[in-house]
Amino acid sequence: MKLIVKPSEIGGTLSASPSKSYTHRAMVLALLGDGTSRLDNVLLGGDTLATLNAVRKLGGLVKFEGERCIIEGGHLTCPDDVINTDNSGTTIRIVTGIASLLPCHTVLTGDDSIRRRPMQPLISALRELGVECYSTRGNGLAPLVVKGPNTGRQTHIPGDISSQFISSLLISSPLKQVDTDIHITTELKSRPYVEITMDMMSRFGAHCSESNGSFHVPGGQKYRAQDYVVPGDFSSAAFPLAAGALAGKSTVTNLDPKDRQGDRNFLDILKRFGAIVTENDGSVSASSAPLQGTEINLADAPDLFPIVAVVATQARGVTTITNAEHVRYKESDRIAATVKFLADMGANIQERKDGCTIYGPCRLRGAYVDPLADHRILMAATVAALVAEGETTIGDGDCFKISYPGFVRDMVSLGANMEVL
Repeated sequence: MKLIVKPSEIGGTLSASPSKSYTHRAMVLALLGDGTSRLDNVLLGGDTLATLNAVRKLGGLVKFEGERCIIEGGHLTCPDDVINTDNSGTTIRIVTGIASLLPCHTVLTGDDSIRRRPMQPLISALRELGVECYSTRGNGLAPLVVKGPNTGRQTHIPGDISSQFISSLLISSPLKQVDTDIHITTELKSRPYVEITMDMMSRFGAHCSESNGSFHVPGGQKYRAQDYVVPGDFSSAAFPLAAGALAGKSTVTNLDPKDRQGDRNFLDILKRFGAIVTENDGSVSASSAPLQGTEINLADAPDLFPIVAVVATQARGVTTITNAEHVRYKESDRIAATVKFLADMGANIQERKDGCTIYGPCRLRGAYVDPLADHRILMAATVAALVAEGETTIGDGDCFKISYPGFVRDMVSLGANMEVL
């Protein structure tokens, strides 16, 4: 399957796709919560469907009433088969922590991408808590074997590789009989994702606290079932908003201006470039205007790296994107992948260890782009193609379904000249 994208003028309004981060957490907390949770506006993409599969394997009873996802939880059980998390890093990391609560062996694996993504920090942290946890290949990568019970009181973990490790430990720890102290040994990057985790834990009835670089989680707590509406996703909204900022005007509704999502920072980034951004009662509009290069620190919003780089190609002067080294451990090495596809399209771009430098404005031209099965690379390349001369062909053209199943439909509704072959 391929996407063919041609230069386009953008205009229109769409509703934000449901948040992937909140959907993951709502599903696993519903599994752990006593009673029946009713989840509305859930994202049903590849990653969250992997989480829903894990919920079923671990004893959650799942059904749908229309678009409402209903999960009966509170009965965590040993899985009777391997848990395959497909392409979802969030799933394998959070579920590894949950599996550490069980007195049986749980085997977790995923696709080729998942089996290349680092897991050793979480393995080591769980071992410190008394959990039997190891990589079947002995290399710190999935497949993993996990066996509890998790009875330790203290553990240590770096904060600069993946915030998902910290979220995994936080979510599982309240159900232990003892208190848990999680000590972060390096700078905590992607902090907003940890804050989302703590907020969602609180919504489902468990609490924790942070002090002096450590998290304290009291044991003996219980999660309670909840009725919950998943908010709109700023991560996905970044793509149609960037399209509006580069090629016309776009409006995205169902975005909470007070949301904790780190990728909400994209609105401020667009403003710093000089795009016209307006916010009004849960909707955001972005309109094109002369853009100016700037410096962007993505420590807390790493998923924005590819689309910020695309916007930077159309800004006059130098743009430097820094503090994003942790995006090298995503579905692809997103720094290398972004630099390659933009260079192939004619951008004057230089790779850095923690990001890139772009000298703009760049006259982009159509090219063939291999997104490396990475949904954010595909979607960023699509936006770049809207302002490139000629035709752009993007291979592996359905990997956007991992996080934003309605991406092609939404972009076409805004006027994007694109087709699926």
